[in-house]
Amino acid sequence: MHNLEAARIEPATISALALSHAHYDHTGGLGALLELRPGLPLYAHPDLLRERFSRREQDAKPVGLRLAEPNLHSLADLRLSAAPTRILPGVWTTGEIAERPEPEGRSPHHCIRAGGGWAPDPYRDDMALVLDSPSGLVLVCGCCHAGLLNTLAHVQRAFGRDPVAILGGAHLGNADQAYLRRIVEVLRPLGRRPFFSITVPPDGLHRPGPGFGERVAPCPAGTVLEF
Repeated sequence: MHNLEAARIEPATISALALSHAHYDHTGGLGALLELRPGLPLYAHPDLLRERFSRREQDAKPVGLRLAEPNLHSLADLRLSAAPTRILPGVWTTGEIAERPEPEGRSPHHCIRAGGGWAPDPYRDDMALVLDSPSGLVLVCGCCHAGLLNTLAHVQRAFGRDPVAILGGAHLGNADQAYLRRIVEVLRPLGRRPFFSITVPPDGLHRPGPGFGERVAPCPAGTVLEF
């Protein structure tokens, strides 16, 4: 609610909500907003409601959605789908990013309960947004647990076009140089411009080679971009 006020966005003007995934740092403000705007359409992946944990040694901390499922159903018009879904004219979810041959944005601590034990979180709920702007498709990533290049390839298959820009979080904080070079190889010839807000190593996409770094722009919370 603080960020909405700082950005001068009135809750009454919001037409719909979309969640990138269930982790509490991406959904923690949901209850406060829905108390003000009950009944808002809420778009997310069906796996949103699965319990999720961060496990270090024997200590497992819940890191999933804080709202209980009955409360979520009562407060929001829940619209869960693994398929690309139109939210508003020109605004779509990517749907589930199922094919992941490239590295994911993974944490070794993220896990789910499975068969009486623990298993790595599959991040099936991780999605992004696609904006069909006058300039072309714009890919808006929340956290990219599915992996930046996997997300990009999925958008190319599902929407039939290359995005002209990539915005948001890329979860590249622990990416090695080989993978950063691979990202540059994919992005460079296509002319798209990345605006990354979080989890990119300092100068991470500037180091792999000349002629690309100037196309990477910071995109902290509150940034306004027009297309």
